[in-house]
Amino acid sequence: MAFDIEMVKKVYANFGGRVAAARKATGKPLTLTEKILYAHLWQGDATEAYGRGKSYVDFAPDRVAMQDATAQMALLQFMQSGRTKVAVPSTVHCDHLIEAKVNSSIDLDRAVHESSEVYDFLASVSNKYGIGFWKPGAGIIHQVVLENYAFPGGLMIGTDSHTVNAGGLGMIAIGVGGADACDVMAGLPWELKMPKLIGIKLTGKLNGWTAPKDVILKVAGILTVKGGTGAVVEYFGEGATSMSCTGKGTICNMGAEIGATTSTFGYDESMSRYLKATGRTDIATAADGIKEHLTGDAEVYADPSKYFDQVIEIDLNKLEPHLNGPFTPDLATPISEMKAAAAKNGWPTKIEVGLIGSCTNSSYEDISRAVSLAKQVSDKGLKLHSEFTITPGSEQVRFTIERDGFLETFNNIGATVFANACGPCIGMWARVGAERQEKNTIVHSFNRNFAKRADGNPNTLAFVGSPELVTALAIAGDLSFNPLTDTLINDKGEQVKLDPPTGFELPPKGFAVDDPGFQAPAADGSAVQVKVSPDSKRLQLLDPFAAWEGTDLNGLRLLIKAKGKCTTDHISMAGPWLKFRGHLDNISNNMLIGAVNFFNEKTDSVKNELTGVYGPVPATQRAYKAAGIGTIVVGDENYGEGSSREHAAMEPRHLGVRAVLVKSFARIHETNLKKQGMLGLTFANKEDYDKILEDDIIDIEGLLAFAPNKPLQVVLNHKDGSNETIQVNHTYNEQQIEWFKAGGALNIIRRDFANSKN
Repeated sequence: MAFDIEMVKKVYANFGGRVAAARKATGKPLTLTEKILYAHLWQGDATEAYGRGKSYVDFAPDRVAMQDATAQMALLQFMQSGRTKVAVPSTVHCDHLIEAKVNSSIDLDRAVHESSEVYDFLASVSNKYGIGFWKPGAGIIHQVVLENYAFPGGLMIGTDSHTVNAGGLGMIAIGVGGADACDVMAGLPWELKMPKLIGIKLTGKLNGWTAPKDVILKVAGILTVKGGTGAVVEYFGEGATSMSCTGKGTICNMGAEIGATTSTFGYDESMSRYLKATGRTDIATAADGIKEHLTGDAEVYADPSKYFDQVIEIDLNKLEPHLNGPFTPDLATPISEMKAAAAKNGWPTKIEVGLIGSCTNSSYEDISRAVSLAKQVSDKGLKLHSEFTITPGSEQVRFTIERDGFLETFNNIGATVFANACGPCIGMWARVGAERQEKNTIVHSFNRNFAKRADGNPNTLAFVGSPELVTALAIAGDLSFNPLTDTLINDKGEQVKLDPPTGFELPPKGFAVDDPGFQAPAADGSAVQVKVSPDSKRLQLLDPFAAWEGTDLNGLRLLIKAKGKCTTDHISMAGPWLKFRGHLDNISNNMLIGAVNFFNEKTDSVKNELTGVYGPVPATQRAYKAAGIGTIVVGDENYGEGSSREHAAMEPRHLGVRAVLVKSFARIHETNLKKQGMLGLTFANKEDYDKILEDDIIDIEGLLAFAPNKPLQVVLNHKDGSNETIQVNHTYNEQQIEWFKAGGALNIIRRDFANSKN
């Protein structure tokens, strides 16, 4: 039986009535996205139509999922809420802290010992507060969620940007910061601006070398890394229904790379098959009972331009395999054009490593298609010309592919199988030689390829492709190799061509697993003790942030004016820093060390106006904090894109940064700043970014009358005695302004809970 089946049945029992109420309130047919969102209104039945991209709306998510790196801070915050048990089904998944170095067993054993303090903390907190706990080695959060918790028509949030993966099973699944998760676990409504809608019509059918991954790689090329910001992407059409459930998950997973709030597909036979194969026939049966509500209305898909804010059509019959990158997931190149692109841009064509797996592409189908190519290595007298690694997505997938001989095939060609964890995808990769920072090329089936992302080397050019294309390129060892047309030389000197990949949507013998790695919480956790040592380097209990002092912010210094792309990886790096995700002060030593300083084109080098000396960003900010001087961070477009990690907002808050002023924000990061009581502002005139000088003293005025839709003023006091006043905008509503005044949303939760007990 499925987890939380009674909760699912309750959602379905109300679904039809709430959809009917939403149709009445809006006076029109509904997209799938609208059905799910309106069916999860905090108030219950809809009584009005909400403005897309305008209205802030309170929702009631069905569940919360957290991975171990972000769960630490989320649960440290939840512990301050005063609640004794989570209000909705919640889970913790230990997948981020396992470094890929040797092989699965050695790496997992090392992680369990090195991070035992963190794992013990997460296990005990989960046990105490009624949270399901997935142990190290159980698998990557998004694959485990898809296999066990995702269900058509559900609404979930997760403390990881790739929570959106669950859209492959027809959910609205959204990545958030830990403070948002804390709200929902505490039984409070979850606020989201009603998203805009992007419809993507898929015609035709995938064939040959083309995979679901190529759909989202194509979409990323069309929409760019910020083209989906503030929108839900809804896929439909014959191409969508012809695709596997896990293939849909891959597409939804990388929707995070276009800035989309989430992506989803309507319920269909592939989802039913997947639910049944993963032991959830009861959910499939229940979904079948309301299936007309678990997809968009027929009128919507017949005339999509009338119901979506933007419509894109892709013919899968004509879609070509793509490689996206380097350094950004939206630089899309069809494989037939890669040879010319590499020559034009000077990209090294020798592939050093090919890596498949990750939360994006680690399903049974993905691995089976890749293994069909691995088999051809021995069958056709070929050999690997690149290192090759496999990262299974879950213990259930790993156990099943071992049973079916896939791992033996990979081992026979010299591949390395890493642990069921994020590993290289999140930067947890002890790559030999990366410290030399040599220019080199890798290809992988992951989702992100920002500089330094996988191995810490800024000169590693990472290209994103499907598992089957990555496997073919690892065999060839050449970025310019096109498996659709090109041949390889075998051990007999013959020219041979790789056959197109084949595979299985689901395992013919069914899934199997001995120990999936799940630990259920105590029925009564009141006696469970959660201990955090005051001397710990890994964990630190949180102190509340100070409330706003009730004045304008005057005399701010510029900490850094970031130039160009500034993702959450630039603001709070992962990799070796993951070990400090539960210790706010220690991890703050990585704050903005990856951002490029506009004034000297260097990273981790800013001017300390107190001394006139250039130094590391965190140390400079600590000096300002010690002197009682507030600071401001200035950024470029789509500031904070990438991961949901709220550390990128909490670190500046902890160290005394008062405001972040940018040309535009990525959605999750802007929300995280608000939750932590920070000011997140945007230039009314983007050219004003150029007016900010390195030694300015900056005032933010208008806070005494801080109100929704009312701009603020920023005064730039230049060193020569002159000054300029520029207008800045914000998206704070009345509730979010209260977060700012209180010093953060958690302060209000704690206050309200204390008042309720008195």
